[in-house]
Amino acid sequence: MLKRLSLKWVAALALGLSASIGSFAAETPASLAGTKIVSAEEVKKLLDGGVPVIDTRVAAEYAEKTIKGAKSVPYKEKSAKEPGFDASQDQFDLSKLPPDKAAPLVLFCNAGECWKSYKAAVVAQKAGYTKIHWFRGGMPEWAGKGLPTQ
Repeated sequence: MLKRLSLKWVAALALGLSASIGSFAAETPASLAGTKIVSAEEVKKLLDGGVPVIDTRVAAEYAEKTIKGAKSVPYKEKSAKEPGFDASQDQFDLSKLPPDKAAPLVLFCNAGECWKSYKAAVVAQKAGYTKIHWFRGGMPEWAGKGLPTQ
């Protein structure tokens, strides 16, 4: 009886672990064709040179802390966190991006499992933006380097 009870606990534990592991979002891809992945130092140089830096996180995250000089253009996602996401399920106000689609811009969020800047980059690219810099390391990398925030 004890053996049977132990097996039930092991099975329940294994089922619970597999369910919780499956609920974690996947990491964003390491690259995105048609965009340039940039580091915190590169973003700082671009920002100092007048290139718009766009925070795609939700407004509350932007208000709490963001890159000094960044503009908030939240990417509201409902689609799957995967490269083949369905952008029609999401909302991203392209009219808040610079009107010159040939001008450079930087997009960022919280890195890793945060897909907002990745998705924003894909949507912007499909809308005709040609010089997208994707700051994949996002706020964690920026803050880790001690760079200016607001």
